[in-house]
Amino acid sequence: MALFTLVLLEFGDFPMMRRVLKGINKRAAAMRSARRADTRTVGVDLYWLPLGAGGWFVRLNGRLYERMRAWIEHRRVLDLYHTALEVTLPEGRFVIENCWPIPNAEGPARGVTVEGPVWSPHLGRLSMFRYEVRRWVDGYIADAAEAVDSPQCVSRDQAEARRVRELTHSVPAHVWGRDLLGSGDMWNSNSVIAWLLASGGLAVAEMEPPPNGRAPGWETGIAIAKKSFQPPGDRERRRSLPHYE
Repeated sequence: MALFTLVLLEFGDFPMMRRVLKGINKRAAAMRSARRADTRTVGVDLYWLPLGAGGWFVRLNGRLYERMRAWIEHRRVLDLYHTALEVTLPEGRFVIENCWPIPNAEGPARGVTVEGPVWSPHLGRLSMFRYEVRRWVDGYIADAAEAVDSPQCVSRDQAEARRVRELTHSVPAHVWGRDLLGSGDMWNSNSVIAWLLASGGLAVAEMEPPPNGRAPGWETGIAIAKKSFQPPGDRERRRSLPHYE
């Protein structure tokens, strides 16, 4: 094959040869991609990430928040976790995560599906007070190396994995940091992940953070998914914020 190619390059029609080689390379790339897809492990994997991993400011504030909550609830201080998902399907791998602050305006490049306000609907008019929900094709989880007891396989069912992926466009854009149910638990990044898993029909009640840990907002996400809860005004607020298809 190599000798045949060399002869054609030496004596043949260069434009035609380029088209032939381009077609060969394209077919070879398609075959490699198909082989990779065949070897993918389809399903949904859950990551438990220590809150503030890789950043002292978030870690410090998280510890102060947890000490205050532990004192109010008369319990011991626990480790806090942030969650993310990796959904794998024959057509690709998708990282699903809720992030704040938003790094830049290139949301489509990160597969942003929904944005919501932080602390107040009025503040949400400013990008620095908006969070984003990502469905990032071949993306990465920044602190995956520091994840504890992860990845945790929560499904190997293709239909469930596809359902979780598609639901990223339907995540309710509730106000981040607000106690929506009066339970003392706020809507945050963990709420988004729990909402996706519960709405997707996965056994979310069986998913627990690592020992001596908790994920604030997790129960709120489950409860809202079960109730299909949407506070008055959230539908209008969602329409007024950026939304990427």
